[in-house]
Amino acid sequence: MDALLQPELWIALFTLTALEIVLGIDNIIFLSIMANKLPEHQRARARSIGLAGACLMRVGLLLSLAWVAKLTTPLFHVGDTPVSGRTIILVGGGLFLLAKSALEIHESVEGDGHGANNAAGKAIGVSFASVIVQIMILDIVFSLDSVITAIGMTDNVQVMIAAIIIAIAVMMFFSGAISRFVERHPTIKVLALSFLIMIGMVLIGEGMGFHVPKAYVYVAMAFSVTVELLNIRMRRQLGKGESRVEL
Repeated sequence: MDALLQPELWIALFTLTALEIVLGIDNIIFLSIMANKLPEHQRARARSIGLAGACLMRVGLLLSLAWVAKLTTPLFHVGDTPVSGRTIILVGGGLFLLAKSALEIHESVEGDGHGANNAAGKAIGVSFASVIVQIMILDIVFSLDSVITAIGMTDNVQVMIAAIIIAIAVMMFFSGAISRFVERHPTIKVLALSFLIMIGMVLIGEGMGFHVPKAYVYVAMAFSVTVELLNIRMRRQLGKGESRVEL
């Protein structure tokens, strides 16, 4: 009980929870885009299962701290470059993210002229199970990055687990709104997919030993989103102006 009164514990919990939410932004973007490919009545369920899977994955990894620590141990060398389990997961996940995002952008830009998210598009070649499997594959990569960050922030496992559960709960609460916003604005979807390509490159770089400060990535994302929101507002104002002229 005395431990709950320690200010350092609460500061660590707040900081780590905020960090987990920020690190989960890319996860939510991918999850929302994939869930929007399903019929509307299945989307909320897909988002819930995806985020619940991410939560279980992260808590499971935290409870396997010894195994996570071993992931950084080199398994073999390619020339002078050591290759660890973390390297394989990050590079593999980054390549998957690059390929998937590029295909999604191609589908959005070179679709049938009615957008990639029309009802017919959702029904063709997209099953609930395939969407969940793709979400879970990326959950492994994003969870690994999140857990390694948590381990570096504090050595209190209870604080780490609490921060992850709170962060996932917050993401569940906002995932529906984010998903609907992405659905309503096709240009936001393309921007989000471009972010995922950038994140895929960062994962590959991290896996190969090139450290990219996350602050740079998130500042670039925040700047791009701000510009796009201004564009959306400007298009809305122009649309209202044209309506008045027609009247």
